[in-house]
Amino acid sequence: MATITTPGYAHIQRQHGRCSTTAARRGASNSVRFSARAVSSVPHAAAASSAPAFLPVPFVPGADAPSPSGKPAIGVPKAPRKGEEGKRLNFFQRAAAMALDAFEEGFVANVLERPHGLPSTADPAVQIAGNFAPVGETPPARALPVSGRIPPFINGVYARNGANPHFDPVAGHHLFDGDGMVHAVRIRNGAAESYACRFTETARLRQERAMGRPMFPKAIGELHGHSGIARLALFYARAACGLVDPSHGTGVANAGLVYFNGRLLAMSEDDLPYQVRITADGDLETVGRYDFDGQLGCAMIAHPKLDPATGELHALSYDVIKKPYLKYFYFAPDGTKSADVEIPLDQPTMIHDFAITENYVVVPDHQVVFKLQEMLRGGSPVVLDKEKTSRFGVLPKHAADASEMVWVDVPDCFCFHLWNSWEEVESDEVVVIGSCMTPADSIFNESDDRLESVLTEIRLNTRTGESTRRAILPPSRQVNLEVGMVNRNLLGRKTRYAYLAVAEPWPKVSGFAKVDLATGELTKFDYGEGRFGGEPCFVPMDAAAATPRGEDDGYILSFVHDERAGTSELLVVNAADMRLEATVQLPSRVPYGFHGTFITGGELTTQALSID
Repeated sequence: MATITTPGYAHIQRQHGRCSTTAARRGASNSVRFSARAVSSVPHAAAASSAPAFLPVPFVPGADAPSPSGKPAIGVPKAPRKGEEGKRLNFFQRAAAMALDAFEEGFVANVLERPHGLPSTADPAVQIAGNFAPVGETPPARALPVSGRIPPFINGVYARNGANPHFDPVAGHHLFDGDGMVHAVRIRNGAAESYACRFTETARLRQERAMGRPMFPKAIGELHGHSGIARLALFYARAACGLVDPSHGTGVANAGLVYFNGRLLAMSEDDLPYQVRITADGDLETVGRYDFDGQLGCAMIAHPKLDPATGELHALSYDVIKKPYLKYFYFAPDGTKSADVEIPLDQPTMIHDFAITENYVVVPDHQVVFKLQEMLRGGSPVVLDKEKTSRFGVLPKHAADASEMVWVDVPDCFCFHLWNSWEEVESDEVVVIGSCMTPADSIFNESDDRLESVLTEIRLNTRTGESTRRAILPPSRQVNLEVGMVNRNLLGRKTRYAYLAVAEPWPKVSGFAKVDLATGELTKFDYGEGRFGGEPCFVPMDAAAATPRGEDDGYILSFVHDERAGTSELLVVNAADMRLEATVQLPSRVPYGFHGTFITGGELTTQALSID
């Protein structure tokens, strides 16, 4: 495998309302432009071709398939979907909609937002430029061309989630704000049978489609400063008038995926999960918002942990407004939920991920916190609290309450993701493997400092309350490692290898690495010049088909996009020797996304057909 030097990320000049990347100046097909536009809360039922030019419109399914010119089309107008022509409003609602729209355009947009430049973390010209830009839905495309040989044991569907805004942003936008879209490739008998991508039909998305414009606030891109307060007030006013209904959730379901108890669940930490069904022909259908048969009444973070030995699904839920700020719970293999364990925290904290061991859950309580009062001062509600000491809590999986939790301080530590954890009984230590990120809040707040994500071993002594940290890679080989996984059959047990994305040049991913967690040995697979991808998904060898040779007996799947050619592929790489086995040509552009999973052929046959 040749190592290829990858060029640096194109310099971006940040100006409110326009994209100025190098690609945009060349007129590249993957660039996007945004300009300020008028808005309307009154539904429009006419086809988009006859709608006023200023109205944001949905994307055409499959619109990003190559046109005759060979360039993907983005954001082609279409008529609203059947059944989404718009809700009927009474006289009072129409009058309220017009008044609120006038307030939004005249005061929020013109006074609070447009005179002020957007930070790069909320500028759509930065956040969704190039191959971060959205695509339209693609129905199943069949018999995908394959170069090389797909190992015949790989039988199932590789599914990957991501943020894909259905409408042009009307204000600030962060990459994490986009509507959820799942991309899926069906593989069987050495063939790539199909590819499809579909929006996850959240309650939020369905309402915005019916209204023909974005109506729900963007949690990161819009909700900062005085304009964020104004947009929250607008949203609640529209809800009070019956123009929107937040009672069925406001989440985007764009981050994680897990297959549990016959259901593929798409998740973001701002809502309940959504069940997505993979059809016999490889398509994706949203079944609905899933509350585990009425047992779950709160949001669930996007990284629940499935214990490979017990089949239990462990999860957290955090609240940014009211106590308890954090809860832990788990589900038995049949979906029965445990009682909540309320974990006392002094302030609401950003907890995107956590870890499990054979007997414990490991909960980070770090320095990135929510302080809504900062919006009154004109700032972001997501804050790095330098006075707070980061710590990890170790709690028995079946604890009755939080009194059983042992807290261990780990100063100046922020891990957005944790890759694995295990117990070392002889030393009374819990070992945690994660990527320590600095500056800790740089994903959410603009910073002049270079982002670093250092793969780290953290040891928590639950007897003495002491901790140690070491960088797994030597300084000479340090690279940013983010998004990835270990062999899922060994989650919560000691593992030798982790498979992680090489997040350079940030925020792009130029390849992935297999890291020996004991020795620090790193083996890279580079995608090549001008080619970038995302999270590597490790698919372990099916134990029923053959005796596994070792922990790394399996294959890595990853979407890759060639920014010069404008094409996307699925790579199949042997995890043992890190050599490319096969390349699947995809029919349309796959944007850079978040997290994925592999659903086996056996699991596909056990899918539940409904949310009941």
